Amino acid sequence: MCLSSVERNHAGHKCVYVILVQKLIMKIQYNSKVVIIGAGLTGLVTAHYLVKSGMSVTLVEKGTRPGGVIQSIKEHGFTIEAGPNTGVVSYPEIAELFDDLAGSCKMTIANPQAKKRLIWKDGKWHVLPSGIIDWISTPLFTFWDKLKLLGEPFRKKGTNPDESIAGLALRRLGKSLLDYAVDPFISGIYAGDPRSLVTRFALPRIYNLEQTYGSIIGGTIKKSTKPKGERLKKATREVFSAEGGLQNLIDALVKSIGEENILLDCQNVVVEPEQKGFQISLVKHGETINLKAERVVSTVGGKQIEALLPFIERGYLHAIGNLEYAKVVQVAMGYKQWKGINTSAFGGLVPTIENRRILGILFPSSIFNGRAPKDGALLSVFLGGIKNGEYFNLNDEEIKTLVDEEVGELLHVKGIKPDLFRIFRYQHAIPQYTITSEQRLNAIEFIQHVYPGLVLAGNINDGIGMGDRIKQARGVAEKIINC
Repeated sequence: MCLSSVERNHAGHKCVYVILVQKLIMKIQYNSKVVIIGAGLTGLVTAHYLVKSGMSVTLVEKGTRPGGVIQSIKEHGFTIEAGPNTGVVSYPEIAELFDDLAGSCKMTIANPQAKKRLIWKDGKWHVLPSGIIDWISTPLFTFWDKLKLLGEPFRKKGTNPDESIAGLALRRLGKSLLDYAVDPFISGIYAGDPRSLVTRFALPRIYNLEQTYGSIIGGTIKKSTKPKGERLKKATREVFSAEGGLQNLIDALVKSIGEENILLDCQNVVVEPEQKGFQISLVKHGETINLKAERVVSTVGGKQIEALLPFIERGYLHAIGNLEYAKVVQVAMGYKQWKGINTSAFGGLVPTIENRRILGILFPSSIFNGRAPKDGALLSVFLGGIKNGEYFNLNDEEIKTLVDEEVGELLHVKGIKPDLFRIFRYQHAIPQYTITSEQRLNAIEFIQHVYPGLVLAGNINDGIGMGDRIKQARGVAEKIINC
């Protein structure tokens, strides 16, 4: 059949258009050995070790910068941490990561005075006791609970695997220790309620001490006397940060991975399984991008998992997605000339029973050098959490008024205006490992079994601290490398 010149021209233009579209599609098609969803600490550390092993990796991040909530802000001579302020060297993997990044990032350990923790009771701060004499003399705990503590090594171990932290504390330690030690401790870590957090999920180390040795105190002593290999000695339990701020850790990881391997500002990310591997689709700056990978590592939170993995049966997705998160507001306050109480401590925690409006105050300028001008002080004030989630919805002026009043009274700086005041809000700040945790962990295990190339990581399991994230990421990377 013959075509007119007009028809031939139209057909030619159509072919050119098809070729251009095909070329455009080719330009936005990526292939990687592993795609990691989420460029927070877990994703970055996982990618670091995979790239180090020679694997091709692509990180997909919905935010406009890597690092998740970790960000160090330098302002008016202060170094503010938005997100976690500190971590604990609880595993050798943490020290080894910093060794890996030597030259780009250096670990800094907390000053000795930061070992002191303050607890608010009856209108004043008291030092949380760390030795026998301190335990005897402290006004934080009742006489009868001090006697009860002496008998802790001789009590029977618990038999309820789903016992709450509060239940364990009452059974083994006494009510005053629950109120003035355990409760503020849980506020500081989880911003949570010890009555709803399940010990074996939220504090597995404590649970295992009792179950293995029959006693928390006795188990701690016995474990401390066991010889440690050179690697385990790296887990010093010291408080750490990165020299100059945690942003330097993030920057070092990005440098190790390569910026070209990180896609930022990615929206509508969806993973679908294929015959060999997975396809990941996303939208970036209005363009659809498709990636293919043999393996996918998700580090997203429980609230994002359903949209990311639509092919998973809804019952399993719900078991992960119903993970509760504490809403937390962090306020950074900087004073160029400090005129309040002595802040030579890690910080102060406020027990729930004291009916204050904040969870506690960290003293970053006392913990690490160089976080505030000489003779100044930097504070990190936390409010909200599971028990006071409504504070998250206060406007900035209401939060400022509340924090000024609380800090003014607790630290004796009433009427003194800070030189720096910054508010940070985290709607999904800290996951709560409650009674639903077993169902969630079972769902994760089942999904990973059915789809062996898919890994569900992040704070939906394996702990919430920076140390937990680093340890988990290293384990995920090693498993992929060795497969």
